[in-house]
Amino acid sequence: MARRRGALRLWAVVLWLAAWQLAAVILAAAYPHGGLLLASPLSALRRLGELAVTAAFWRAVGWSACRILGGFLLSCLAAAVLAAPAARYGWVRELLAPPVAAVKATPVASFIILALVWLDSGRLSLFIAFLMVFPTVYLNLLEGIRQTDPQLLEMARVFRAPLGRRLAGIYLPQVLPYFRSAASLGLGLCWKAGVAAEVIGLPAGSMGERLYTAKVYFQTPDLFAWTAAIVAVSAAFERLFLKLMDILAGKAAA
Repeated sequence: MARRRGALRLWAVVLWLAAWQLAAVILAAAYPHGGLLLASPLSALRRLGELAVTAAFWRAVGWSACRILGGFLLSCLAAAVLAAPAARYGWVRELLAPPVAAVKATPVASFIILALVWLDSGRLSLFIAFLMVFPTVYLNLLEGIRQTDPQLLEMARVFRAPLGRRLAGIYLPQVLPYFRSAASLGLGLCWKAGVAAEVIGLPAGSMGERLYTAKVYFQTPDLFAWTAAIVAVSAAFERLFLKLMDILAGKAAA
C-alpha cells in the first residue's frame, strides 16, 4: 500500500530529535543553567512518563479535552445549521459574511482577552475553540452544498424524493469530503486556540494552566512534556474523528 503523501518519515523524526538532543547538550555545556533554556528530548520524555502515571495529569487532559472538543462539536453543529440556509438564500449568505470574515481576520489573542470580559475562565476555551473553528467548517460546508450536482437535485425533484432520502443519498456524499477537510483543519486549530485561551485565562486544572505554571517556575522539562502531551492528544483525537468520518463516508457511498 502506498504511503500517504505528507506522512511523517521515521528517519526525519529521528534526525530532528538527534538535532534537538545535540542542541540541549551544547547549551548545557556552554552555560551553567543551559538546561533551563532547552530541555533534552530524553528529559522531556522521562518527565512525560512521570506525569502520565498520575491522576492529576489525566484530570487535566480530560478537563481540557471536554471543553475544547465541545467547542469544536458545537461549531460543527452551528456551521451545519447556518450553511444550509446560506447556500439557498443569498441574503443569509451576505448577512453572515461580515462576522465570518471578522473572525477569520482577528487574532485569537484579541478574542481571548475580549471574551474574558464576558465569560469566566472555565468556559473560555470552549468559546474560543467554537469561535476559531466555525469559519473553516461553515465555509467548507457552504461550498460543499453549493457544489452539489444540480442534475441529481433535479432528478430528486422530478421523482419527488423525500427530504430524508435527498439528504442521505445526494447531499451527504457530496458534502462529506468538504466537511472532512474542514474537520482536519479545525481539530488542530481548536486545540491551538483552546490551549492559548487556557494559558491566558488560567482555569484551574487545565493543561494550559499546567503549561503556564511550568513556564513561570522554569520547569523546562515539564514545559516540553506538557507541550508533547497536548500535541499527542490533539493528534489522537484528530485521527479518531477522521477515522469515524471515513467510516461514515463509506456507508454513505455504499
